[in-house]
Amino acid sequence: MKYEHCIRCTICVENCPVFRVNPEFPGPKQSGPDAQRFRSDGKKSVDDWVLLCSQCKRCEMACPCGVEPAQIILRAQQKYGLEHPHTAAHLLFANNYYLSTLGSMTAPLANRVAATKIGKKIFQRLGIATYIPFPKFSFKTLRQEKKTRNREVRKVAFFYGCFINFYRPDIGRKIIQILQSLRIDVVLPSQWCCGLPALGNGNLALARSFAAKNVASLSNYIDAGYDVVYTCTSCGLCLLHDYQGIMEIPGAKKIAENSYNVHEYVLKLIAEQEIKPAFKEVNRTLAYHIPCHLRALEIGYPAANLLRLIPSLQCRILDDACCGLNGSYGFKKINEATALQLGGRAVSLIKKTGAEAIVADCGSCRMQLSGLSGMEAFDPAEIIYESLGIKV
Repeated sequence: MKYEHCIRCTICVENCPVFRVNPEFPGPKQSGPDAQRFRSDGKKSVDDWVLLCSQCKRCEMACPCGVEPAQIILRAQQKYGLEHPHTAAHLLFANNYYLSTLGSMTAPLANRVAATKIGKKIFQRLGIATYIPFPKFSFKTLRQEKKTRNREVRKVAFFYGCFINFYRPDIGRKIIQILQSLRIDVVLPSQWCCGLPALGNGNLALARSFAAKNVASLSNYIDAGYDVVYTCTSCGLCLLHDYQGIMEIPGAKKIAENSYNVHEYVLKLIAEQEIKPAFKEVNRTLAYHIPCHLRALEIGYPAANLLRLIPSLQCRILDDACCGLNGSYGFKKINEATALQLGGRAVSLIKKTGAEAIVADCGSCRMQLSGLSGMEAFDPAEIIYESLGIKV
């Protein structure tokens, strides 16, 4: 929907986490459709407050008229980025894929430096916040995983994303083993960053470059009869929406029509009676934080539905709070106060449940909530893996 369809009801403002805690951000209505009425392609952008939007998409989920304030703001962010010098933090996070590749290759040294006082001072000078620990690079990435092929009931191409690849390949291996235990053949296609970090940090050209490569690679697998599964909700949102939307990548529709959240895919096969997972008891009480981008995917909460099938597992669902980190957003010094306030609210709600640990689909949500609460945070796949009793 175009900005003209906005009826100025302010429901988007009521649902905006950033507006709630940061008085410098005028909210999604004013910075989105309201401001768009006065923006001109021929004039230089001056509304730097568009950069304060975290792109959580909650405004779009709330809008009763189908207007997409976050998309309007995202396009304004791109225009502002083209017309003004990027900060060091924006440049670094836009190129996160390359920096993570380097960090993984030098993992022992990179992790050691990032944890030192000198390392943190350097980050702060670059405009990067250090209020929670940085995730540790893994020397062996998931991309290096040995490829195995089996003849099974279904075959999928796993788009694992940067977080799993460079920081938590152990989770990726568990996802592969879960799928294989359910008689699903898994391949790891050639892939690059989904492009979201570049897009969110004002480098649309780099985002499109990554996206075009991914579409070409994944299309070959789809044509060969594979479904695409993803685990990161932000990667999924980028694959399904941004490739067709702001990036305008040819062939992106095919990717969107054949891509599934990994838990959504397992539920689909259960419903079709192709698989029957034998879940064992897991005696845990967990607080399940729903990532904003999972809500924006509009596929429900598939991991939560799988967790409900696990005997003895108590899972308290929390879908009202944004964690505040939003990928690289909260790691920028300029957004630190916003991220801390939002994260503090989310942690307060989690602790009220009496849960012993946190579960969330999104890696950045887990980093933020674990870092601020001191509680352990799991990917849903780790709990499912435990319940299935998979032995390697």
